[in-house]
Amino acid sequence: MSSYDIGIAMFAGVVVLLALRVPVALAMLLSGGLGYAAITGPEPLLNTLKTLTFSRFSSYTLSIIPLFLLMGEFATKGGLNRSLFQGARAWLGHRRGGLAMATIGGCAAFGALCGSSLATAATMTQVAGPEMRRHGYSGALATGTLAGGGTLGILIPPSVILVIYAIYTEQSIGNLFIAAIIPGILAVLGYMLVVGIYARISPSEAPAAERFSLSRRLRDSRDLWPTAVIFVIVVGGIYGGWFSPTEASAIGAFSVGVLAVVLGGMRWKGFCEAILGTAQTTAFIFLILLGAELFSAALALSRMPNELSVQVAALEAPPLLIIAIILAIYLALGCVLESLAMVLLTLPVFIPVVLSLDLGMSDAQTMIWFGILVLIAVEVGMISPPFGLNLFVINKMARDVPMIQTYKGVIGFCLSDALRLALLVAFPGLCLWLTGVR
Repeated sequence: MSSYDIGIAMFAGVVVLLALRVPVALAMLLSGGLGYAAITGPEPLLNTLKTLTFSRFSSYTLSIIPLFLLMGEFATKGGLNRSLFQGARAWLGHRRGGLAMATIGGCAAFGALCGSSLATAATMTQVAGPEMRRHGYSGALATGTLAGGGTLGILIPPSVILVIYAIYTEQSIGNLFIAAIIPGILAVLGYMLVVGIYARISPSEAPAAERFSLSRRLRDSRDLWPTAVIFVIVVGGIYGGWFSPTEASAIGAFSVGVLAVVLGGMRWKGFCEAILGTAQTTAFIFLILLGAELFSAALALSRMPNELSVQVAALEAPPLLIIAIILAIYLALGCVLESLAMVLLTLPVFIPVVLSLDLGMSDAQTMIWFGILVLIAVEVGMISPPFGLNLFVINKMARDVPMIQTYKGVIGFCLSDALRLALLVAFPGLCLWLTGVR
């Protein structure tokens, strides 16, 4: 059996193990370990395992992950999602579909603190879901808005997925954060446009709420300013070179912690729960990283990704067609896999293929652009019927809404995402313009 065949068998083995509901970290460790041993023998595998863990986890850069996770935990435990939604509602709620638009705005603001799609969707469902239903919004529009808005949690910087992608591809975290800003703004505007069209077509399903006075609007939106300031400091500080990404994550975590205490009333119990939640999620992510590291090392030894890139180049297909096929694979995988697992599982295979294409950009530009495309495709997959994971999270929390209504409500948001993805594929400058990368 050739090394190439072993690489193919490894990838197939991971897919089979995942289909059997084996945890993704264990699936990659088993397949990567067996493949590594099959190529080099058991002793080199043991030597690799001896040094791999320390060499990966002693990296100073990785400390950014628990700090951004802690930032999100503070935001959740402090109930900041409620104040962000109320601020957006004060300005938009009196319009038809305004509460759904406010939910989109609240998700975007909370995503600037959280960095997790599932966490954003789940927490905003608790706050905005009952409000929309109480004001007569249809179950389809309410749950579809929450599912679509939840994806903003992973796209609006800071994003844990982008951090891990940057570390894996050796790109600047700051550049990836900046590259996500315009796609994030397009996502918010696109989602609000979908809500507006929905409200125009079916006005009875998106009634207007009460109009607030100017003083009430200003009072309800005052809690938005600290969030905006933290976002500017964290992302702007990284991009401006005022401090490193790790220092920015520490400043962000501390600032959001203070906000959670002052504005959200977080107390000692909530603080302890935030620390414990951060530790558990960090351990989960780091175990996946270890599995992905071994899996990637075994794939590199098999030379399967390199051989695949040569075969793809020999096809003489248009480069953008190859990119479209890769994105379609991500859309399909997003229906059955968690976003982080999906990205780490596929990057060792797809990165050599993408770098082999003549896209008219430097390698750095290609990696930044491709990272944003992957991030969007992954999240579209997570809200695509019938198996999108976010849909099940929303539907489980909104038990009074049949799943078929959730499917109906999310279709418009999926179409908006598909249009945005096509726009970014056709015009890479939308991602790269602010970064200044050459």
